Amino acid sequence: MASGLKPRYEESVLRSFFCFPAARSAVPPWLAALLAILLFLSPHLAAAQQAKNEIVPDTWQGDALRPKPDLRGLSKLTFITDSDYPPFHYYDEVGALTGFNVDLARAICDTLEVQCEVKDVAWEDLIPTLDKGEADAAIASMRITAEALEKADFTSRYYATPARFVAKKTIDLRDISPESLSGKKIGVTRGTGHEAYLKKFFPDVAVATFDTADDAEKALKDGAIDLVFGDGIGLTFWINGVASEGCCEFRGGPYLDTTYFGEGVGIAVKKGNRQMVEILNYALEQVHATGRYEELFLRYFPMSFF
Repeated sequence: MASGLKPRYEESVLRSFFCFPAARSAVPPWLAALLAILLFLSPHLAAAQQAKNEIVPDTWQGDALRPKPDLRGLSKLTFITDSDYPPFHYYDEVGALTGFNVDLARAICDTLEVQCEVKDVAWEDLIPTLDKGEADAAIASMRITAEALEKADFTSRYYATPARFVAKKTIDLRDISPESLSGKKIGVTRGTGHEAYLKKFFPDVAVATFDTADDAEKALKDGAIDLVFGDGIGLTFWINGVASEGCCEFRGGPYLDTTYFGEGVGIAVKKGNRQMVEILNYALEQVHATGRYEELFLRYFPMSFF
C-alpha cells in the first residue's frame, strides 16, 4: 500500500467471507490461512526471509509494561475509522460497524474504563477530522510512514504486514534471492518503498514500474513480467480474488524492513497530542498482556498461530 493511500482489498468473495459469518463455513481452511497478517512482529524478525506464510503474532511477555498514565478528566474516547476494509472495519449484515479495528478500539476503552464511540468517516477525512478536534484517534489500518508522521502522531504499531514476491504458478522458481532473480523482470508500484527496496537489494533484476498495484498484477497475469513485488495484504487479496483467475502464488519472503516498508500500522492522533499517544500505548499494552488482543485476533483470523 502506498504511503497515505487507503488500504486496498479485492473481490466480493473475500468481502462475503469476512462480512457474513455464515459464509466462512463454506471457505476451506487453506483460504482462510492465506488471509493472514503478521501481528505485533518483533523488529528482529526481519531476518526471517524464508518464514512460512502464516500469522506470526508477538508473544507479549508482560514484564515491562509502562506505568499507567494520568487519566483524570478522561471519561470518553471517540475513535474514527473507515468502513470499507473487511475484516478490519466494515458494516456487517445487520448494518453494524464492526471489524478487528472496531473491536480493538472498544477493548481499549474497556481497559481505560471510559465510554467509547466508534464512528466511520471517509478515508480522506480521517486526518482532517482529527485536526478539527472532532475525534480523539483514528484506528483505520493506517501505516506509520514518514509521510504519515508529518500529518499525525502515532502509537506503537499494533500489526505489521510484509512485502512479498508473487509469481505465476507455472513458473518453476522457488529459490528467491538476488542471484536467482538476476535478469528477471519484476513489477512494482512506482514511487513506493517496494520499488526502492528492489533497486537496493536486487540490483540485477529488471525493474518494471507501474502506476498502480492493479496494473502490475494484470501484467503478471498476462505474462508481461516474471514476478510482482508489493504489499502482502493487497497481494493476498488479489491472489485469492476473481481478478487473478487463480494464476499466481507467493514465492519467498516475507520481507520486513521498516526503513522501506514503514513501522507497521498504528493508531493516529492529532499532531502534537503526545498525551493521547501515551494513553493509547498504555492501553494497547494492557489489552495485549491480558489476552484480549489474542482473543480478537483469533476471532477475525481463525487459524493456528504457527
